[in-house]
Formats: sequence, structure tokens, C-alpha cells
Amino acid sequence: MPLQHLCLFQRRRNEPFLNPHPCWRTLADIIMEKITEKQTEVETALSEISGCPMPQLDPRVLEVYKGVREVLSKYRSGKLPKAFKIIPALSNWEQILYITDPETWTAAAMYQATRIFSSNLKERMAQRFYNLVLLPRVRDDIAEYKRLNFHLYMALKKALFKPGAWFKGILIPLCESGTCTLREAIIIGSILTKCSIPVLHSSAAMLKIAEMQYSGANSIFLRLLIDKKYALPFRVVDALVFHFLAFRTDQRVLPVLWHQCFLAFAQRYKEDLSSEQKEALLELLKFHSHPQISPEIRRELVNSKTRDVEGQPPAAME
Repeated sequence: MPLQHLCLFQRRRNEPFLNPHPCWRTLADIIMEKITEKQTEVETALSEISGCPMPQLDPRVLEVYKGVREVLSKYRSGKLPKAFKIIPALSNWEQILYITDPETWTAAAMYQATRIFSSNLKERMAQRFYNLVLLPRVRDDIAEYKRLNFHLYMALKKALFKPGAWFKGILIPLCESGTCTLREAIIIGSILTKCSIPVLHSSAAMLKIAEMQYSGANSIFLRLLIDKKYALPFRVVDALVFHFLAFRTDQRVLPVLWHQCFLAFAQRYKEDLSSEQKEALLELLKFHSHPQISPEIRRELVNSKTRDVEGQPPAAME
């Protein structure tokens, strides 16, 4: 009997099959090997995203969180499932969160989730939740309805419970994307005016935005932070001066938003400037001028003290 036929005969008798040669494999062996390779590839990709190996989930756990997904997709008010509340305490919380499919959550569920995660996650993990779950949902809602759902707006406000994560996970990525619309900047920026934010977090955000490529949305965020009237360290004031002076060689006709931001800076921090900085900013007004705003900026700069003149009390610093 040929060897191949003998192998099949042994299989039918449920006897253990031993390949006579390592190169001889059945179709089932090849298929199982491909499945194992693909499963390993997927697990490796997920572990790279989350930063930790992804364990195999118990089927019962999957069933529970699929049920949670159904609840969150229809949630309006009331208590949330306890299984959802314990997610921040899990080591593989991102994997569990993915099962609940955040894209299908209602706006009310997103607010409750933000409340739970901002309170119970560490700052770095909260930043990931803000950036990967909350921010895309907010932007999609604004793009579709031209306004922001009340629950999502309250979620953004609640997220400021961790201001460092809020700036790193929402505001800075939004500015760096280069696709932030003026509508998004106005809606999200209104939260900056309504909430109290520690000066250190705001100062770091202003430094970062001042170094970015210019956009109208960035000007809105920068002006709103300037209008909070912080006692900024000189390092931040200097960075803002350099931000405006970088436009000396820019041949574009700058929008009104830029001039408004410049005026707010001159009004709030005119006495924190050195004499050289004031001269450079006055020179800048010759290159970029606005008929209504530029005279106001000039008046603020000319009729103010400077921080480097002897005999003047030093400006307040943090």
C-alpha cells in the first residue's frame, strides 16, 4: 500500500499520526499553522498599541461586556452597569473598552464614562482616553450637527478634572492636527473661559501653541488663554513675543484673529516686556497693520512701563 494511503488509513482508525518526513504535511496542518500565525500577528499589534501584552479574554467576560455595549448604545439616564464602572481598575482596560465599542455610545453615556475615567485613571491613561475616545467623538458631533451636544460639552468640562491630560489629550493634538476649524476652536475654547485652570498647565500649553505653525484656531486658543490674565513666567512671555515677531518676514495678509490675539497680549502683558521687545513689536506693526486694532496695540505698548528699567518694581512672577 502506498505511504499516503497508509497515513489516511491510520487517521480513520483514530491512531496517532506521525509524519514519515517533516516535509509531508496535510492540508489541515497548513491551515492551522496559518490561523496561529494570524492570531499571533493580531495579538502583537494590539500589544504594541496598548503597550502591554493582550491576554486572552474569558468567553464569559466577552459576553458580559457585549451586554454592556448594548446598554451604552441606548443609555439616557440612570445607573450604569457595575461591570463598566470597574474598567478603570483593570490592567487591560483599553482592551475591555474596545469591546464596548465607544463609537456606538450615546452622548449621555460618553459623559458618564468621562466622569468615571477622569476620576479613576492616572493622568497618562486619562490622556489616552481623551485623545482616542472623547476627542474624535466631539469633532464628529460638531462636524455633523454644526454644534456640540450638551452631554459631550459637559464631558469636555468634566475632563478638565485632570488639566494636564486635557491639554495633552485634547487641546494640543487638536492644534497640531492642522485641521481644527474655527467652529471647533470657538466651542472647545469656550470651556477655557468658563473653567479655572492652574497656571502651570496653561503656561505649558501657551508655550507649545506659540511654537506651532500658525492657524486661525491656534490664535483663538492663544487669545483665550492670554485673556485669563495669568501672572506668566518671563519665559512664557518671551515665547509669545517671539511668536509674534516670527511674522516679520511673512508676506501674507494676516487675519483679524491674529491682530486680536496681538492686542490681547499687549493689553495683558505690556509691562512684562523689555524695552527691546517693545521696540521690535512696534516695528512689527509697520509690516502688519490693521486700521482699527493696530493703533490700540501701539497705544498700549507706548504708554506702559518696561520690566528692565531700573527703579521699577519687578513684575509678578509665578
